[in-house]
Amino acid sequence: MADKMEDSPSLAVQQSRERGSGDSSVSSSNMAEIPTVVQIIERQAASGESSAAGGGTGPPGSLHHPGFVLFKQGAEARLYRGTFLGRPTVLKERFSKKYRHPRLDEKLTTKRTQGEARTVARARKAGIPTPCIYFVNYQSNCIYMEDLRCATTSRDYIVAVQSVGAGDSFRALQPIMDKIGKILATMHDGDIIHGDLTTSNIMLKQDASATDPEVVLIDFGLSSVSQLAEDKGVDLYVLEKAFLSTHPNTETLFRVILKSYTKHSRKSKDVIKKLDEVRLRGRKRTMVG
Repeated sequence: MADKMEDSPSLAVQQSRERGSGDSSVSSSNMAEIPTVVQIIERQAASGESSAAGGGTGPPGSLHHPGFVLFKQGAEARLYRGTFLGRPTVLKERFSKKYRHPRLDEKLTTKRTQGEARTVARARKAGIPTPCIYFVNYQSNCIYMEDLRCATTSRDYIVAVQSVGAGDSFRALQPIMDKIGKILATMHDGDIIHGDLTTSNIMLKQDASATDPEVVLIDFGLSSVSQLAEDKGVDLYVLEKAFLSTHPNTETLFRVILKSYTKHSRKSKDVIKKLDEVRLRGRKRTMVG
């Protein structure tokens, strides 16, 4: 009887170890199921749903853009894919608004095209990864820019990782959130306001030879230049609202972005303070004077 009692603890330890080993294998299995950025890009390319390409081929382009194919249209512009000077290119065409006076429409459209091109040039000079602009036609208000082939939106990647249901999704996404915070800090330290920060406008670029994905910002159509902490706080608030509405239960991920932003920005103290104020009142600006 005593011998059996002495064997019981060792049996319990062995069973505990077996259970622990089983938990470890489950955890390893979950980690293996989490897709990489490269895998998401390859899946989208195989199904014709590449985020960089906008998904699908779409109808032929207009007579004004021979060789280009329309793949997306928003409220302000149409996007085409094609080749320019032998390079894969996205053509962004701002179209006129019929409800505006022709002179006002022409002035606003040209001004916004100029503003976007200048802001992208300023961002690239500051070291912020953005698509390279090849050519700007101010007569037709068209911007010819780099087509990001080996890329997917951070939105699609976050959704793919969360859909796996693995407990390690936070660990997989944390390094990318850290990079996003660093890029936004660099952008705001350069006094660049994006104006439309969403996870759809934050791309993850990576080919099979790269070890880590690169964060690339796109769509500077609503961008501006400002030194005000107020404007930078609103920029972060727009991202927070878009982030949490598109990706529920990701508060901890957004906190990683803010932590990285605070770490890398020289002006983070005032900006985060303004962000807290904006959260209380919404996007309404402080009236001064």
